[in-house]
Amino acid sequence: MRRTLLITALALLACAQATAVAKPRQSPRPAKAPQITKIGCLLRCAEGTPVTVQPGGKLQLWGRGFKRGMVASFPRKSKVHGSKRRTTALVRQRGAAYAVTVPLLARSGRFTVSVPGGPSSRGAGPIKIRKPAPVAKPDRPSRNSPFDTNVMWIWYVSKSSGGNIATIGAQAKAAGIGTVIVKASDGGSPFIGQFTPQLVADLHAQGLKVCGYSYVYGNNPDAEAAQGAAVAQTGADCLVIDAEGEYEGKYAAATTYIRELRQAVGDSFPVGIAPFPYADFHQSFPYSVFLGPGGAQYDLPQMYWKDIGDSVDEAFDHTYTWHRIYERPIYPLGQTYSSPSSTDIVRFRQLADAYGAGGISWWDWQETGSSQWAALTQALPPLEDGFTPTNNWPPLRPGSKGDAVVWLQMHLLAAGQPVTVNGSFDAATANAVRGLQTNAGLPVTGTTDVATWLNALSYAPTAVDWTQQAAPARLARAARVAPDAAISHKPA
Repeated sequence: MRRTLLITALALLACAQATAVAKPRQSPRPAKAPQITKIGCLLRCAEGTPVTVQPGGKLQLWGRGFKRGMVASFPRKSKVHGSKRRTTALVRQRGAAYAVTVPLLARSGRFTVSVPGGPSSRGAGPIKIRKPAPVAKPDRPSRNSPFDTNVMWIWYVSKSSGGNIATIGAQAKAAGIGTVIVKASDGGSPFIGQFTPQLVADLHAQGLKVCGYSYVYGNNPDAEAAQGAAVAQTGADCLVIDAEGEYEGKYAAATTYIRELRQAVGDSFPVGIAPFPYADFHQSFPYSVFLGPGGAQYDLPQMYWKDIGDSVDEAFDHTYTWHRIYERPIYPLGQTYSSPSSTDIVRFRQLADAYGAGGISWWDWQETGSSQWAALTQALPPLEDGFTPTNNWPPLRPGSKGDAVVWLQMHLLAAGQPVTVNGSFDAATANAVRGLQTNAGLPVTGTTDVATWLNALSYAPTAVDWTQQAAPARLARAARVAPDAAISHKPA
């Protein structure tokens, strides 16, 4: 009896287990796909319908079912018609808001969001991704400036032809000099009181154009700008800024100086600058401010080949390589001091003509000997057969630093590339260069060559207000002593 009951119990238990195993399991509830209900533009927006954004711009998203870790998927640019390739970007959450940066390779169309491994939302949009149009640049200065002639600098009037204005006029006429640039101020003070309305009028009476130059330090840019304005008030034809080593690293002071100067003299008054010629040896000098938007219209680099220790040919190649990117007409400033050979002076004149310079200036009257004066008017022999001016451009790459990088970054911003203007060719800058090259159909290298520079320079640079942000801290002064440290035009 007990055995029968035991068998019966075991049978019932087996039946129950079989029933439990056979019972179908309930499927988990499927995850809901996120839903995008609204799209807005936060950064690098452009006018237009539907929502229009530049590559590298930022969209804001509203919807339901959003979670951390979502990824947005955009149509990807492709040369294959009807391509279904996609490019993605992480959706970032800040508080209750969600935003996504538009990938540089994204193209217009509808996009989706999803959690990795989960379902995607329905396509939202469409959105329009539009590359910004190049901004029209201001007209280049005319070739009828005070610099479009032979120009001689005068440090001390009293030591130049004995300070006799009639003798200065006669010597200038004999040497084919059309403009003189006379020292007017040093820092925030007039220079020994020599640059006066009477001096300007007297030199004008000799048939000369007259410019004043200001040696500036950057310690009191407001006062220095006031001295520059005083030059214009004398009736002078132009102002030349002589900014050298004291201004290295002083981006905020340069910004203040240029801003105050232009407010005083206006946008059209001719302003030149005579900076170091080898910009790569002076990484922290603010060329991009002095020669940038609203700055000097004319570039007179101090190409003192003998002091530098280079040949005349090397001085032209090196200077033009690093100055042509600023797109200001270059007027080479050569040396007649320290007794350079007549051969070198003639070669300087030949190359200035070959490189397309509208005029040449020379430092300086009081130190020019008779053989140098004669070389200024000597007939120019033809250049050797096959001579071609060099056309080199700054080869910037990851790790490069300096104002040339600042200038490149200012143009990358204008081209719609996401980059920080910091003077350091970092990973973000390399990516921005690749984006520029991709959009222009150039070889994608992430480094600069002639074609990349020309494409970047087709955009007007985005001005940077260095008085409102820190100067490029990484732009340390060059570790080595720069061989092009120019003579200081200070009182002896």
